[in-house]
Amino acid sequence: MNFEEYQSEARSTALYPRRMENLEYPTLGLAGEAGEVANIVKKIQRDHGGVITDETRLKLKDELGDVLWYISACADELGLTLAEVAEYNVQKLAKRHNRAA
Repeated sequence: MNFEEYQSEARSTALYPRRMENLEYPTLGLAGEAGEVANIVKKIQRDHGGVITDETRLKLKDELGDVLWYISACADELGLTLAEVAEYNVQKLAKRHNRAA
């Protein structure tokens, strides 16, 4: 699946108030889901000595998917594609890398 296919599929499941004029809702959802990822990683350190089990990897996969969904929804709200966001980010990182080299 590519970014365009993902964003289209994710868009079809987006049911929230004032869709396409409400950046706040998916942004708050993104923050919440990112917090869930961080909480799982915290528990990996606390409860498993830093070892990622298959069960924990599956939980992270699930939560990272939720993060991706909210990123996609934020991009939709801004009239951007995930591909545009990814390309812009790679270009920004390349410039930063070149400055540091």
